[in-house]
Amino acid sequence: MDSFNVKNIRKTILDMAFNGSTVHVGCAFSIVEILAVLYRNHLSFPSNDVNSPIRDYMVLSKGHGVMAQYACLHEKGYLPSEDIQQYFKSGSRLKGLADAHIPGIEATTGSLGHGLSVAVGLALAAKLNKTEQMCYVIVGDGEINEGPIWEAALFAAQFKLDNLIVIVDKNGFQAMGTTDEVMSLGNIEKKFADFEFDAVTLDGHSESELDTAIHAFKINKNDRPKVIVANTVKGKGVSFMENDNIWHYTRLNKETYAAAVAELQGEK
Repeated sequence: MDSFNVKNIRKTILDMAFNGSTVHVGCAFSIVEILAVLYRNHLSFPSNDVNSPIRDYMVLSKGHGVMAQYACLHEKGYLPSEDIQQYFKSGSRLKGLADAHIPGIEATTGSLGHGLSVAVGLALAAKLNKTEQMCYVIVGDGEINEGPIWEAALFAAQFKLDNLIVIVDKNGFQAMGTTDEVMSLGNIEKKFADFEFDAVTLDGHSESELDTAIHAFKINKNDRPKVIVANTVKGKGVSFMENDNIWHYTRLNKETYAAAVAELQGEK
């Protein structure tokens, strides 16, 4: 298996969602490339230890997309196949939201708006300890309606957390509709720039663009926190799921699972 091939990651997500008869496929699919680039090229785990005290941090604030992170941890060998196969079943340790009891998951999230505050605390601790640790956090675009996001942003700028990289999964949807329908977000890049972040907008499914931006931000130690606004497609990778918000809460059946797998494998 080609490690971190995004089709393989999406196939693992489909397997988890189908076997566990659970939801949140679309919002997991939109962050696959983001997580793949981070785990392949940027996250440092000394001695291959996800619990190393000098590891980089990856906080998934949009905790409902956790199947994508579980799939990446599986690709890295941190989660065994047995866990993936038992996802969301009775007795499984893998739940439908990010859970800090799982090695490699930094924060229990899913109550939206809180993960950025956790990430800011981790980034500040690394600064105080004078380590070279980076802290990455993925937030949803609908999630940034939450007030704590902007309190954390103010804090990050005040304490010059240039080891913090926020990635906004801008797929244009939240649970009950489009972000424009529920609460229009305007220019997200400009909003963060006004909070004294270095900010850039790019294609969240372009692994090369993501890799280049993350690398540039990592080496730019200018006392400013960073944000990447990643334009993504909810349900990316399976045509009948793309930009269809029904796949936020719809479960796969045998027919839709088979159709999605066939499309990922190029059999459509």
